[in-house]
Parts: sequence; C-alpha cells; structure tokens
Amino acid sequence: MCGIAGILAGSGSARPSRAQLERMIGSLRHRGPDGIGFFEADQVGLAHSRLSIIDLATGDQPIPNEDRSIWTVFNGEIFNYPELRRELEAAGHRFATQSDTETIVHAYEEYGDDFVHRLNGQFAIALWDTRRRRLVLARDRLGIRPLFYSWAQGALLFASEVKAIRAVHPQGMRLDLASLSNVFTCWSTVGDRTVFEGVQSLPAGHILTVENGVQQVEKYWDWTFPVDAARCGTFEESAEELRELLIDAVRMQLRADVPVGAYLSGGLDSSGIVSIIRRFSDNPLRTFSISFEEPEFDESKHQQQMASYLGTDHETVRCTRRQIGEHFPQFVWHAESPVVRTAPVPLMMLSARVREAGFKVVLTGEGADEVFGGYDLFKEGKIRRFWASQPDSTCRPALLGRLYPYLRQSPVGNQAYAAGFFGKDLSDVDDPAYAHGARWATTRRLCNFLSEDVRSQLRADQNAQAPAIVLPREFAAWESLARDQYIEAKTLLEGYLLSSQGDRVAMANSVEGRVPFLDHRLVEFAGRLPARYKLRALQEKAILKTALAGLLPAEIRARTKQPYRAPDAPCFFTDGRPLPYVEELLSERKLRESGYFDASAVSRLLEKCRLGRAIGFSDNMALVGVISTMLVHQQFITAPAVAAGH
Repeated sequence: MCGIAGILAGSGSARPSRAQLERMIGSLRHRGPDGIGFFEADQVGLAHSRLSIIDLATGDQPIPNEDRSIWTVFNGEIFNYPELRRELEAAGHRFATQSDTETIVHAYEEYGDDFVHRLNGQFAIALWDTRRRRLVLARDRLGIRPLFYSWAQGALLFASEVKAIRAVHPQGMRLDLASLSNVFTCWSTVGDRTVFEGVQSLPAGHILTVENGVQQVEKYWDWTFPVDAARCGTFEESAEELRELLIDAVRMQLRADVPVGAYLSGGLDSSGIVSIIRRFSDNPLRTFSISFEEPEFDESKHQQQMASYLGTDHETVRCTRRQIGEHFPQFVWHAESPVVRTAPVPLMMLSARVREAGFKVVLTGEGADEVFGGYDLFKEGKIRRFWASQPDSTCRPALLGRLYPYLRQSPVGNQAYAAGFFGKDLSDVDDPAYAHGARWATTRRLCNFLSEDVRSQLRADQNAQAPAIVLPREFAAWESLARDQYIEAKTLLEGYLLSSQGDRVAMANSVEGRVPFLDHRLVEFAGRLPARYKLRALQEKAILKTALAGLLPAEIRARTKQPYRAPDAPCFFTDGRPLPYVEELLSERKLRESGYFDASAVSRLLEKCRLGRAIGFSDNMALVGVISTMLVHQQFITAPAVAAGH
C-alpha cells in the first residue's frame, strides 16, 4: 500500500520537474511513510511514497523491467504474485526483486494491456512504456484503491488522492455542484465524477492509456449476473464451493512480510473472516473493534463473544461523541469529499490504534452485503415488488415491519407511516433504482438547504437531476435482486464504503485494509448464483451463512444484519453549544461567503439539532452534509495549496 503521483507532459507543456513531483508525493506521505522514489524522463514524471509490506529489502519503487524500458509505480497489492511470477519466469522474464510490483512490468511486457486480467489484487497502477512513449493507468476491478486524474494546460496530472493533484494544479479547485447533488442523493459521486471540477476518478475495472496525445478509457471488468442461473449447482454444492473460494481468498490476502491483523465487528462477515484465519492459517491472530457509549450503536457484546470463541488477542477502541466531532475535520481532509454520516470517523480512530499496535495490514468483512444481498435495502425492494403486484393489499406492506429491527427510530415503526413512505412510486418496478428510491428520497432532502442560486444552477444541469449510472446492456434481463446489487455496487460501495469509509480512513494512519469478500473470483461466483440462494424469503446472505456453518457460533450465524453506524448530529455539540469549528463554519458570514447553502435554513437546522430535536435520518444527514461540505470548501477550495492538511 502506498501513494502514487505523476505528470505526463503534452505537446507544448513543460517537462515535469522534480519540485512538482516532490510537492505531489509530499501531500501523500500518510499513505507511504517508509520511503519515496521518483522516475523522470523527458515527457513523464512518476513519484511514489511507500508503505513497506512485501519485499521490505528490495521493493522500493519505481520499478523497471530488465532493460528499463517499462517503469511502474503502484498502490495496493497483487495477491497472486508468486503464481504470476512463476508463469512469467517460465516465459523467460528475469526478476531483480521479490516484490509483487515487479510482476506488473513483466506482465505488461508479456500480455500488453491484457495484463490486468492476470492480476488478483487491489491496485492503482501507473506504467510508462518508454519505447512507445505511452502511459497506462489501471484501477482494480472493484475500486478498492483510488486513482484520480486531471488535464491542466496540456499536461495530465494523476495521483492516489486529489490533494496531490491540487498541489501542482495551476488553476486551483472548485466544487462541482452536480456531483455535490449526487452526494446529497446517493451518498457518493458516480462513475468518473468527483466533487471537484475538472478532476476525474478512473472508474473501477477501467484502464486509461495516453499515446501520441490520444487518451482512451476502456472498461475491462464489471459486475455481471446470469440471465439464466439454471446451470448452477445445488444450494448445498454452491455453499461448499463458496466456502473453498473464501478460504483461498483469505489465505491469499494474508500474504505479507509484516504482521496482519483483522477487524472484528461481531457480525457474520468479519467473524467469518477471522474464523477462517484461525482455522486455516498459521497467522498469529490479533483483532480490533469499535465500541460506543450508546447501546443503539454498540456491538461489543458480540465482539467479545467472538473473540472468546476464537481465542484472539483482542482490543477495543471506545469512541465517544465528542471524539467523533473533534476528529471530523481531520477525516474530511483525508476523505476529500462531503459525506452525510459520521461513521467513517471511528474507523479512522481504530486504524490509528492498529498502527500504534504495530500493524500495517488488517483484513475486514467489507463487501459481503453487496455480494450476497445482506442489506435491508434488498429485502425492502423484494417486499415492495411483492406489494406492487397487489397494491391494494394490507397484508403485504405489513411485511415491512420485519425490517430495521436495530433502529431506535425505525421507518417501519409506524405501519401507516411505513405504508405511505414505502408506497410512494410503488408501481415503478421497472425503474433501475427501484429499491434505492426511498433512501435516495430521504437523502435528497439535504438539497433543501442549498442556496437558491445553487438550486437554480442544478435545475439547469441535467447531470444533477439523477445519478448518471451507466447500465450494462443486459441489465433489464437480470433478476430484480441482481439489478439492486449492481446499483448498490456502483454507488454506495464504490463511491463511499470503499473510499470514505475504507481506503481513506485506513490510509490516514498508514494502514492497508484488505477485503477478501471482494476477491473478483468470489464476486464472479456469487454473480452466477440465483437470487434465491442469497436472499431466501427475507433471510439475507443465506448461502454465506450455510458456507460458514461449523466455523461460527449459531447465535452469530443467525444474528440479523446490523449495519455499522455511529451517532451523527449530537457529536457536534458539547455543553449545549456547537463545537467551536462548527459554530465558525456555520456562521451566517461563512455560509454566505461560500454561497452553497441557505444561511437561514442552516441556522434553524443547527438550533434544532442543538436542542436534541433532530428528526430521524434527514436532519442528522443534513447537518453532517452541511458541515462536511463547508470543511471541503475550507480545506480544498480556499486554503493555500501548500497547506499540510490536518
């Protein structure tokens, strides 16, 4: 795990300088504190900050091939590098290091752009082919590692984080209002958009090339689901195959030359990963978890149960509301995006403790819900479609009462309210985002706090009307659960969970998170399964629970999914007053200067939350969204580019 950055000069633009590369990579030292390296040629400059995990002695980057005609810098891990190395050596390639990075340059030599298909890993790669004067940027299939780029005055700037691009961008940064609207709808930007004008994210599963001044972006992988799953094995056979795949994914992701720990939330997913580590590897097991003051969010009882069951050396980081509020600005600097929840902040605090304990790598259970249908969102979509076939039924909407048992203020707590809320647009079953509509409608209320000028601009911008998700040609033929999974993967997972709540909060403290459930082989296998194997009636992740039989206590396997959450609005107040930075950011003067929000509406919201009268998700998300947007404005739009960040 590392940080990468670089510049490709176009015709008429100046040669990249060492000073520029140093400024770029200097802003990413939190990603790689163990060393920096550079490659400079007439047209291109590459920079790398290293977090040493594999080949501690000879793995410094940039790394070339035998004749130094191909160079790469790379962020992430290639988990199948020993197998790939043997394959390449058999083809005649000679290796100078023991690192996974070197397999990239030789695989490119051997397979051209198809080299990405040979990689099992999580990666963001920049590769320079000196003979063809050709730049290749590639991002892993699921979007686990970030990669951004921007054209400025004829030069292509690229890096692991936007702050590195900002460090040398000649025009500074502006917020992209359409992307802000997307965040205020589906929690994230979508596709190649970022919240900064002129800065793009290379989408998951894509490769970008620039040769002879021509840029091409091509998709090499995507989530896919069969139109006909009849060829799939029985449920029991598939569960056994899943178990073997998951064991192999965990074993592969334990490869490292440093100690590897694991997160233990007390739920099915992380408990399953930890149990596999215990049962099928020799890895010494150290686990870490988060606990909260509020019983609504706290899962420490289940965490301790699993730690005792498996005999792990376990440590818990207890997070208070005040700590979350105080750490929030630091988190936003790392996330580089407005957010609508505070949940990533405790994970950033947890990664700090992981690093203090001497660990650079942790395995997590992220991704299982998207891959195996674990969220209440998927059940909600199933119930609403069932209800839509008989919209006058009073029995069918009553099934909604089985959802969200973990919420103190559940949207299904009042049956009449639930019927009205979830019954909206009930007949729009062909809408690709059918299952997501209710949640997006709730989040979209944040847009009510935008200033009239911003809302006017958004009304004129078609990109701001709805998230522009590019759907596969065969999308309409998939089962409804598959369609719901695809939209979830392209919004919440890729844009938020793997970014703001994943890579960014771990790398804030130089910790690499690994996600075995997102091994592409496992994702492809799950995609071939029929929906009934994942969501049986209203039992989520049915096949995963069967695959983990014998590895977990029955209570953990049978436990209803409780999504990870943290307190929101109350974190920004102490002793009846907003935290000082909140009071300053949300002052009428600051709000009017930025121009994003209606100062009067925000003032009323702040007072409502101060008095503890925030209502449900809408008010909580609105306050977090306004504060985080103002922090992005302060940290990335108005602050000098040389600022060190937090």
